[in-house]
Order: sequence, then structure tokens, then C-alpha cells
Amino acid sequence: MIILVTNDDGINSQGLMALEKSLRELGQVWVIAPDRERNAVGRALTLHRPLRVEKKSARRFAVNGTPSDCVNLALNGLIPEKPILVVSGINKGANLGDDISYSGTISAAFEATILGVPAFAISLAARNRFKFQPAALFAAEVADKILQHGLPPDTFLNVNVPDTQGERITSYKITKQGKSIYENSVVEKVDPRGGKYYWIGGDGITFKKIPQSDFEAVSQNIISITPLKTDYTNYAYLPILKQWKI
Repeated sequence: MIILVTNDDGINSQGLMALEKSLRELGQVWVIAPDRERNAVGRALTLHRPLRVEKKSARRFAVNGTPSDCVNLALNGLIPEKPILVVSGINKGANLGDDISYSGTISAAFEATILGVPAFAISLAARNRFKFQPAALFAAEVADKILQHGLPPDTFLNVNVPDTQGERITSYKITKQGKSIYENSVVEKVDPRGGKYYWIGGDGITFKKIPQSDFEAVSQNIISITPLKTDYTNYAYLPILKQWKI
């Protein structure tokens, strides 16, 4: 039984290595990951240049592409058989609220799901001094439960672990996606020749205080587990939209 591990922080990330180690008791772990950081690339696929794969060891491969590229290559022949599970992470930093639409970590799990393989993404809500072991241990617990119970079609999990600085954590809540508040998200600067340039990101983001949200759980030092769907359709709005008579 093969478990595929990937991420968006690159194949040399300590978070990926911790995840890889924690899952070995559940199956044969293969790592197909970007050759460098690919943060905030969303669901991008590389279509206009060839992808190259570098074999690092028997079951570890680096790809000069995105997390979605890695999953796509793996599930379409790079590994010897279809994996029973895809796990993406452990991301350096949280993936909460609207940020999930940008996340390469989330996108890898999304890609696996639309290709028919159960998946989840896991992130550590820290900014520095990353201690991945608590998240890695919890990832193994989540993986074991998915292997026992499966996931519904078109559904994957987004797991966010609060920063405990290495202390074991098992308390969790089943949550819904929160709502991000982006303030000063573009910073304008001037180069030595007087030309303007811009950084997207600014001072960071905050979140609306929504009960049972992913952000609320993590802010209370509780692990957040959010079921996400690949179907974006707003079903409640369909009857209203049909009345437009365009």
C-alpha cells in the first residue's frame, strides 16, 4: 500500500520529512515534491514547459513544478501503483479562511481528490521556530482514520495544528472555513532609480470572529479539521439565478 506525500515548501522541508517519517507505519511512503518552495501557487499546472523529475533516493523525487504537478505526475505513472492516500504538508504556516484558495498545500490535496484518491492537507500555524513533531503525530492519526473510514466523493480535509512549540496535542474540533480580512495587502516602494515596485502581502491578515471556524479553533490552541469540497457550485443560488432570464 502506497501513501504519497507532497508539499509546497519543497522536498528539503523539515515539515515534509517529519510527515514522511510519521506515516511509514501505515504504508510504503513515496515522496514526490517540488524541488523548491512553491508557496501560494494555488492549483497551477505547468503546461508551457517540460517538467523534469530528479530521483533523490529509492522513493523520493523532486519535480521542477508545482504541488499539483507533483500529484498529477505521481498518479499518472511516476509511482508503480495508485496510492491509497495522499498527504500534503506539513506546511510552514497556517492555511485558514480564504487563504486556502491560494495554498499549494491545499491544492495538492484538491488535485488528488479530483483524481480519485483520498487526501488531506496539514499545516502548522507557526511563523518561526517550527516544531513539526506534534503535527506529524496527529497527521498519522488522521491518516489512519481515513484509511479505516474513507472520505466522501469530492471531499478532502484541511488540518491546521496550533503552534505548541513541540508539546503533544490531540484536542481538535471539526470546523468550517473561516473568513479572512486582508488589510494593507499591497506595499508600494521606490527603487534607487525612482521607479515604483510592489510587494503583495503587506502586514498580513486577520480573521472574522466566526463561531466554529478554523481560525477560532487554532486561536484557542485546538487543532482544526475542516472538510472541503471540490465542487464550487452555490446550490442555494441556482433557483434565483434561473429567474434572471438572460
